Amino acid sequence: MQALESMTVLLPWLLVYYLSALTPGDASTCVLQNDFEPGLMANGDFLIGGIFPLHYNQEMPDLNCTYRPGPVKCNGFDPRAFRWALTMKLAVEEINKRNDLLPNYNLGYKIFDSCAYPLTGQRSAVAVLNGPNEQESPMCAGAGPLLAIIGESGSAQSIVVSRILRPFGIPMISYFSSCACLSDRREFPTFFRVIPSDAYQVKAIAKLLLHFNWTWVGVVRGDHEYGRFALQGLLKELEGTGICVAYQEMIPLLYEHQRALEIIRVMSHSTARVVVVFSAEGELTPFLRDYMEQNVTGIQWIASEAWVTASVFTGSEYYPFLGGTIGFGIRQGQIPGLREYLTTVNPESYPSNPLVHELWGALYDCSPSSSSLNNHLPSCTGQETIRVQHSAYFNTSSPRISYNVYKGVYAIAHSLHNLLHCTPGKGPFSNSTCANIHNVYPWQLQQYLQEVSFTISGETVNFDMKGDSIPSYDLINWQRGSAGNIEFVNVGRFDGAQESGQELVIQEKAIMWPGHQTEVLVSVCSNSCTPGFRKAVRRGQPLCCFDCVPCDSGKISNKTDSVECMACSEDYWSNDDGTVCIPKVVEFLSHDAMGLTLTVIAVVGACLTLAVFAVFLYYRNTPVVRINNSELSFFILLSLTLCFLCALVFIGEPTSWSCMLRHTAFSITFSLCISCILGKTLVVLAAFTATRPGNNIMKWLGPTQQRIIIFCCTLVQVVICTTWLTVSPPFPYRNTKYQQSKIILDCSVGSDLAFWCVLGYIGVLACVCFFLAFLARKLPGNFNEAKYITFSMLIFCAVWLAFVPAYVSSPGKFTTAVEIFAILASSFGLLLCLFTPKIYIILLKPEKNTKQHLMGKDK
Repeated sequence: MQALESMTVLLPWLLVYYLSALTPGDASTCVLQNDFEPGLMANGDFLIGGIFPLHYNQEMPDLNCTYRPGPVKCNGFDPRAFRWALTMKLAVEEINKRNDLLPNYNLGYKIFDSCAYPLTGQRSAVAVLNGPNEQESPMCAGAGPLLAIIGESGSAQSIVVSRILRPFGIPMISYFSSCACLSDRREFPTFFRVIPSDAYQVKAIAKLLLHFNWTWVGVVRGDHEYGRFALQGLLKELEGTGICVAYQEMIPLLYEHQRALEIIRVMSHSTARVVVVFSAEGELTPFLRDYMEQNVTGIQWIASEAWVTASVFTGSEYYPFLGGTIGFGIRQGQIPGLREYLTTVNPESYPSNPLVHELWGALYDCSPSSSSLNNHLPSCTGQETIRVQHSAYFNTSSPRISYNVYKGVYAIAHSLHNLLHCTPGKGPFSNSTCANIHNVYPWQLQQYLQEVSFTISGETVNFDMKGDSIPSYDLINWQRGSAGNIEFVNVGRFDGAQESGQELVIQEKAIMWPGHQTEVLVSVCSNSCTPGFRKAVRRGQPLCCFDCVPCDSGKISNKTDSVECMACSEDYWSNDDGTVCIPKVVEFLSHDAMGLTLTVIAVVGACLTLAVFAVFLYYRNTPVVRINNSELSFFILLSLTLCFLCALVFIGEPTSWSCMLRHTAFSITFSLCISCILGKTLVVLAAFTATRPGNNIMKWLGPTQQRIIIFCCTLVQVVICTTWLTVSPPFPYRNTKYQQSKIILDCSVGSDLAFWCVLGYIGVLACVCFFLAFLARKLPGNFNEAKYITFSMLIFCAVWLAFVPAYVSSPGKFTTAVEIFAILASSFGLLLCLFTPKIYIILLKPEKNTKQHLMGKDK
């Protein structure tokens, strides 16, 4: 291909050198080496060239260089392309008849056949440069009669022709070349087109894929610049859209059956059910025949504008395989009188034109009697029925490419009209001059062509700085016609002049999908991830292939196909589905089942203590009450009542006051209780020790001293608590770290040191009391209270030693519940151990409630 491009650039200069080398003595004499006559020609004041693919393949001559090669032979007459050529002829004749456009001037034309092949298109370009007839002597001075060219159809051919025309500054208006590469003004400065660039077509296709959520597609293209640049443009347009290309296949320029089967095998086995095809109908026709032979169905075809309206595919045999095809076609327009004009073309009107005779053979499958061509066909009588496959020749109800040819001719005519009616002193050239109307150069016409703007059939025609026209497409859907054939139905439009997001308009209810379905076919590599899941890309596969992974706890995704899960804020947590952040459950020891149970136990304990207090108060004069200092017993009962009641402060939502009260209240009440028990223990120990001769210890443990001991021991705890509340008091704390799905409302101790000092001090009092009671456990007497104090302290210490690890390890409201349990258990232990034996004697064994019995002197 690089060699071909180089050859096209050098060819004009090689021709000049070759012609001069033939006759060194006479440069004005030229020898024509080969004849390449135009298919249609007419003289005029200004000449327009036309290049059309009147045949769709060619037969290359033998190039063994042992004899003079023959001319290239073109095969496969294309009636549709001939209609394009006739449209150019019609437009020129219309313009020549008008009085408001180019008055007093006539346009001429010279139309050549490119055989849909770049090399033949190159030959046509050289031929069209040589004046009205190749056999005329070449001009050596002044402007040539050729001002512009209408052509070419394929982008590959247009690239070749445009490079040949570039040195001569001759503008070319293409009616069917859409390759985005032709917008490069540095490489193709004289190229214009009335068909949108593929840069817009790929945008339209990308928006179409996004609209129907086709994220997994295949691409098939032809082996030429059109296919290559269209694929590159589509891949660039799909970047960042979430659409992936499952495969890229290329139909070879020289068609190979085996290669076609490989492509079809890839298409049929791929999970991509949508295939975008950038190809011309020439190479696509044999490919589709092989495709139908393999009986592959269920594929949604996305056709490029190069073949979406190709009449060759309208036969009924194509519908089961291509029905439902959708693609963007060239905008249709109206050409007045085109159908009537086509009917005037017949062998009688053009007896010496071989193209008309070939047309007759293609339309009626016969050969005109006056024709020497197609002798293998029967002679025509004029009553033959038109062949179905070429009925589109007369189908001019919605012309598209023909309309582009029509616009291209009128663009040249309007530009030339503006050039000829230039106001002196206001021209576009140096010193504001105008062109010489008797000697117009092509580059001067290009200046006006760049700025031309006119209206035709209600459409404004102009060109941007790249030579491109306004991008506008019709969205075409292939639907079944009444005769079983394929009809091209307009179901939408893409208008590149609209604002972003409003370019594509689709009438979805009017679309018929493959298999005569009414629902859109699904083409995805992986099904969408529902809310609550995120996409996890599979290693080594495109982004469209992924697994759906549920969001982690505390994270959500509230839309389809989320790439990441969003973390909930600190006070919120994800629901079970992972779709919504909901407020975290606030947990604290409330008045639920557990809280009510602890409340009842605490109230029952306080009531029992008060009941004991009432019994002791009623029997305050009995020996059992008096023998062990009734005042201390009442102090102990009152402090135990407070111990039971302080447990209630721990139940309910923590507040600043409750947090400060709960720890200080229980620590002070327990300190008071243990201090009273310590005082009682000292009294018991002193009472039995005082019986020894010379021991007067009891005078140091009178009621006043006992009160001082209780007050001092309790005061120490009060000082510790006061310091604690002053320096770093307890406060409500929202714990979101321990259990992420919940907010644990608890009381932070503020100062850990102060908290453990409080507990430690209570522990010290209990240990001292336990040690003293242990020493007095074996003293004589039927009612030695030291034994009960020892046992009560043993229970007390065991409860609080078990509390420490439970407090540290218990989560949430259970931490508070453990602390309440320790308070209640130790309180019940003290109440039962200290007062149950006395209540038993007072209420059930009153006969033992005597001084003699209690002192062990009852015989």
